[in-house]
Amino acid sequence: MLRSLATRIALACSLCLAFCAQAAAFDTTTPPAASTVNPQDREVGRRVDARLGQEPALGRVQASVVDGVALLHGEVVQQEDAKLAESIAAQTRGVTRVENRIELSTHLRDRFAVALEAVSEKLVRLVAATPLLVIAVGIVFLASWLGRALSRRTRWFLGHLHSQNPYLEGLVQRVVQWLVLVCGLLIALDLLGASSLVGAVLGSAGVAGLVLGFAFKDIAENYVAGILLSLRRPFAPGDHVMIDRVHEGKVVALTSRATLLMTMDGNQLALPNALVFRSVVLNFSENPKRRFDFLVPLDPASSVGDAQRIGLEAMQAIDGLLPDPPAYALITEYLPDRMSVQYLGWVDQKRNSVPRVRSEAMRRVKRALDDQGIRRAGVPASAVAPPAQPEYTPPADTSADKEIDAQLAQAQRAKDSENLLDDRNPSTPS
Repeated sequence: MLRSLATRIALACSLCLAFCAQAAAFDTTTPPAASTVNPQDREVGRRVDARLGQEPALGRVQASVVDGVALLHGEVVQQEDAKLAESIAAQTRGVTRVENRIELSTHLRDRFAVALEAVSEKLVRLVAATPLLVIAVGIVFLASWLGRALSRRTRWFLGHLHSQNPYLEGLVQRVVQWLVLVCGLLIALDLLGASSLVGAVLGSAGVAGLVLGFAFKDIAENYVAGILLSLRRPFAPGDHVMIDRVHEGKVVALTSRATLLMTMDGNQLALPNALVFRSVVLNFSENPKRRFDFLVPLDPASSVGDAQRIGLEAMQAIDGLLPDPPAYALITEYLPDRMSVQYLGWVDQKRNSVPRVRSEAMRRVKRALDDQGIRRAGVPASAVAPPAQPEYTPPADTSADKEIDAQLAQAQRAKDSENLLDDRNPSTPS
């Protein structure tokens, strides 16, 4: 049994050696010996070598043919040369398949020669394309001049649209100028045969724009909102506004990123344009007439009709209260312990101050009701009696509020160069 096992092992070793010897005939990087190649393959190999020798770049390439398979060996300086050798061998009669084992040369002299040849070729192309380059530069300059000329003509177009917005005018001029310049660049690049470069640049610009759009989302949102606000103009410099039902003040300026307000106590408030564009804007200056009101709680035992008549008569003598629309009084609440009367009147807020007129109206109504013995809710009867000494009457000043006008004018002058609401501002968006 041991002799049979040894015989089997010896037979397996013999088969492995035979298989390795056959594989080595195709795996060697050197041509097979002439004695192992039949005459027909030798003749085909000579034809392949002869055709390869006709190309100077393939001087270090050798070919050997075994059973119709051409084995290419050697070195070349460029990958294109290896592909050329493979193509030549495949087109030779008698070759059924090509195994390309050509390697790129790593010698310093060969690599330097390739680089020098590439630079020389580019210089030659540049010199040959000099006339086209001059024409392309001329096209770009012509497009730039034509863009400026056409941008000035947009004033005539906007005039027919009855648009007097200088910011819109500057924006349209800049867009027209850049569109004409981009068209000139595309024509120049197409003339130079660099159309593929245009696609690459536009693709890169699109990706960069997308990244920057996400990175500077808030800045871009405020900028676009500023443009839309300058076109819609819901307020003007100096208008008294309330934004988002919280922020109240007079408009200083509308910049490209923020809306500046001067609060009624003299502080400057900057609101993002996106917030202003989305919010409810209450403009008190849009209509000069503004209504005010106040409540007076009365004792249920008092005469409400007399309270209404007496209060309105007291309000008629106030300087600044408009006769049209006339003042009036309403009963707004009827409870067991009190009745509320609401007095309402109108003021021209361009000439008079609404808070001052309201304050004077409340003072006069209160004094008139006390003089006529009309009891208010929660006030004892002894308190309604006339005082021993005459009540002090302060001077009635109902003129318009001008306390912050000087600060407002100074702040507006400081922002005049970037105010998008100023018709005198000819600036264009940056």
